[in-house]
Amino acid sequence: MTEKVSIAVIGGSGLYHMADLTDTKEYRVKTPFGKTSAPIVVGTLEQMRVAFLARHGKGHHLTPGEVPYRANIFALKSLGVERIISINACGSLREDYAPGHIVIPDNLFDQTKDRDRSFFGKGLVAHVGVANPFCPDLSSQLETAVRATGAVTHKGGSFVIIEGPRFSTKAESNVFRSWGMSIVGMTVAPEAFLAREAEMCYAVMAHVTDYDVWRESEAPVSVEMVIQTLNRNTQKAQEAIRNVLRGFKAEHTCECGSALATALITNPKAIPPETRNKLDLLVGKYLK
Repeated sequence: MTEKVSIAVIGGSGLYHMADLTDTKEYRVKTPFGKTSAPIVVGTLEQMRVAFLARHGKGHHLTPGEVPYRANIFALKSLGVERIISINACGSLREDYAPGHIVIPDNLFDQTKDRDRSFFGKGLVAHVGVANPFCPDLSSQLETAVRATGAVTHKGGSFVIIEGPRFSTKAESNVFRSWGMSIVGMTVAPEAFLAREAEMCYAVMAHVTDYDVWRESEAPVSVEMVIQTLNRNTQKAQEAIRNVLRGFKAEHTCECGSALATALITNPKAIPPETRNKLDLLVGKYLK
């Protein structure tokens, strides 16, 4: 592939079914971490080349735990992507974050158990800082773009990520509320952490589909409930993506692009050649 794409959207396949998305191409990118969830669709929108990746695969056949997060992020990095907008469904853990609202969270709590959380290991150790796991610059641009759609928008809140694929029990939901979590979902971790390891900006547009199971006056969350809200919000998500591109600021005011500068701890001479080659896309500039 010769073209370079600086921005990507990860979400459902419905996001890139836009009439004004032109000159589309599909790329099946090989990575050291296996295949991506689906072919990456690259098209022109608002005069920019944008990559779209269906997180759960075409037809939504991958559970949250089966998503090949490392392959997805590595493949986007190999295309030149510097910024990722993640579209997610979530349950609300707060009265004021109601179904149909959109949240731009500012922090993350990882409750998953069985996922590959890092590109590193096998002879190369990196300790990446993720105190603030979402890029503040891209999150700010995304918030502005979402508000311009007229959607009720909330900036801030902690996003707790559960293993899934089941929904929470009432006890779990109430514990998350007592911890001060704002929304709950299944796919932002380890995606956000991998994006930081790959030195890519990452921000989340979370669509509230339900009140999880804690709110006694509401029906418990169901797949039907989630799908109905997501379908209603697809147009808002597409409009927000267009708005981001229209007002896109190419300059970086964040430190995401240098996240590995102080994170690599292994003596370069001790790194196995196969590991160095495997991760050259991520660390090559630091090991010269």
